[in-house]
Amino acid sequence: MISLRPIDAQNWYTCCHLALSEQQQSYMEPNAISLLQAMYEPTLRPRAIYEDETMVGFLMYNTEPEELDAWWIYRIMVDHAHQGKGIGREATELMLEEIGEGKSIVVGYHPENEAAHHLYESLGFVDEGHRFGREMAVIRRGE
Repeated sequence: MISLRPIDAQNWYTCCHLALSEQQQSYMEPNAISLLQAMYEPTLRPRAIYEDETMVGFLMYNTEPEELDAWWIYRIMVDHAHQGKGIGREATELMLEEIGEGKSIVVGYHPENEAAHHLYESLGFVDEGHRFGREMAVIRRGE
């Protein structure tokens, strides 16, 4: 069973040691950087992804609208040893529930990250041509 849990004093260190494959490491910042960012930006919500009682990933989203008048997903990662089992999809669906229905949601990702592209497309995110730095940003429009 997949669940999202807050990052706290008991699990932050484990989160910092989760890793992407060597090929994927250029796609996003390490989790330690994201956790530090969340300390200084109080609207960010970092979450650990658990499979039963084992932390297998990390995600982070904003709780207020930003660019494109949308809520932004900052990070989604599943440790390389746990990829390919549908964990990323299930965790993303749980995060979308936390963010709430009827909101426009944006996620940025490296254009070469084919797995991310397929995941977001399957969840209704559309590429409207938005680019932010080296990332493309896809949007799922709310009502």
